[in-house]
Amino acid sequence: MTALFALATALLWGLADFGGGLLTRRLPALTVVVASQVLAVIALGAVVLGTGAWREAGPQLWFAVAAGLVGPVAMLSFYKALALGPMGVVSPLGSLGVVVPVAAGLVLGERPGPGQFAGIAVAVVGIVLAGGPELRGAPVQRQAVVLTLIAAFGFGAVMALIAQASSSVTGLFLALFVQRVTNVAAGGAALWVRTRRGAPALPAGTGPQILWALLPALAFVGLADVAANGTYSVAAQHGPVTVAAVLSSLYPVITALAAFAVLKERLRTVQAAGAGLALAGTVLLAAG
Repeated sequence: MTALFALATALLWGLADFGGGLLTRRLPALTVVVASQVLAVIALGAVVLGTGAWREAGPQLWFAVAAGLVGPVAMLSFYKALALGPMGVVSPLGSLGVVVPVAAGLVLGERPGPGQFAGIAVAVVGIVLAGGPELRGAPVQRQAVVLTLIAAFGFGAVMALIAQASSSVTGLFLALFVQRVTNVAAGGAALWVRTRRGAPALPAGTGPQILWALLPALAFVGLADVAANGTYSVAAQHGPVTVAAVLSSLYPVITALAAFAVLKERLRTVQAAGAGLALAGTVLLAAG
């Protein structure tokens, strides 16, 4: 069950990242984050009311609040690092956030077997290579590296925090709702500050109608991201966190494959090799 839900997480996160990447070609990145999360809050709010999940409120929801605060910081740091580039270095480094939940699992006493340790090592290398790291070219700005590491730590921290935010299915709905409300509050505040400083929330020459036109895509990104957090939480609760975290972090492979299938982007040799290693690591983890 852990492997199944973790791989579902990778699929959902990969598709959400791909969709978000396409949307940022039409809208500012922060607007995409806030708008997609608002739609996720509406959907989750209906689920919480319909299932009575609000009765599961308790101290564990502070983990969801923390995840909601860390998430936007990580996302914005990642986008800023991508803007500074080169993307071929930033993107693979961002996937190193898997180290955080893996370390948390080891601290909590998990001890994967030799085969699983080998699978973790092979999969992590494959994840990094699947991003297509640039081994030659212009030097990377120190600021880009720092921002990427902040983002990686944030992504990993969200994975670790959301796994601790609930212990039941209905509790998970409430935890995800609280996380998303916090996301919207933090992201909305950041968007307000940016607009006050003169940065447009929407592209020049457009109005709110562009949001209506892109509503289905925004909803997909927001809901896929929420669903990924949910499937990851289930995976982490029903099996080793070390295994769940690594398998869930295969999402860069999914994003690269989606770009290949939809945008006809050619996979570089290093990306193809990374995808193969990630698959091999997955098999080792599942077998372990």
